[in-house]
Amino acid sequence: MKLLHSGKVRDIYLDGDDLILVASDRLSVYDVVLPTPVPDKGAILTSLSLWWFDRLADLVPHHVISATDVPAEFAGRAIRCRRLDMLPVEAIARGYLTGLGLKEYQKHGTVSGVALPAGLVEGSKLPEPIFTPTTKAPVGEHDEFMTFDEVVAAIGADTARRLRSLTLDVYRRGAETAAANGIIVADTKLEFGRTPDGELVLADEVLTPDSSRFWPADRWEPGRPQFSFDKQFVRDWSATLDWDRTAPGPEVPDEIVAATRGRYVEVYERITGSRWGS
Repeated sequence: MKLLHSGKVRDIYLDGDDLILVASDRLSVYDVVLPTPVPDKGAILTSLSLWWFDRLADLVPHHVISATDVPAEFAGRAIRCRRLDMLPVEAIARGYLTGLGLKEYQKHGTVSGVALPAGLVEGSKLPEPIFTPTTKAPVGEHDEFMTFDEVVAAIGADTARRLRSLTLDVYRRGAETAAANGIIVADTKLEFGRTPDGELVLADEVLTPDSSRFWPADRWEPGRPQFSFDKQFVRDWSATLDWDRTAPGPEVPDEIVAATRGRYVEVYERITGSRWGS
């Protein structure tokens, strides 16, 4: 195998005509990889993504070839997948207002050029889910919001419309599925690639605590930060530090690592209905 790319969390290897996508235990916040890993994180992300890929297959094709035909040293946290021409767009759907979307709204009353009603606050549910794409910045740099017209300029009108439609379809299915188990999916980030014949395919990870914000429905209260089952917990911890959000990142204390792992495990179990490690 040949290492093609090492990202913030995943490493990509070329194996024949296929890719091996390996999820590490690395943790990144504000586009900075922290020096402290979270045990089982890569395996949880992989298992939850595979669970979702199965349940979304009727909406959109995915890149998974096999979760078992992978090198033994990566077993449990790797997938064999198709090579795709990846779109230069982070496809983001938001059903609730928080994070960078909230900051953008507070400045302009819009997110990615989508106008929103006045008076929304932290954690507000939006009238309907919206497509709020961003650029894909290199490691260490920050993604920037894109309008739909900018997406059209980058990938063409037909592909842009299809990308928006699929992103919102996946979000709605994910939100509905998670809601049945008491979890709000506030937002999610997806990645898509194209096959040689132009078909859009869902890739990378899907609806995980690294790519989504998950809130317990019974604790949701607009107007304040929400309890989260995702890496927002680590972002909030890092915000208490005297750190300028540039590399190198701070070491993460044992209690924060344990609490982060616990939240990832809990949301996996609540969404899938399966005990982690069983």
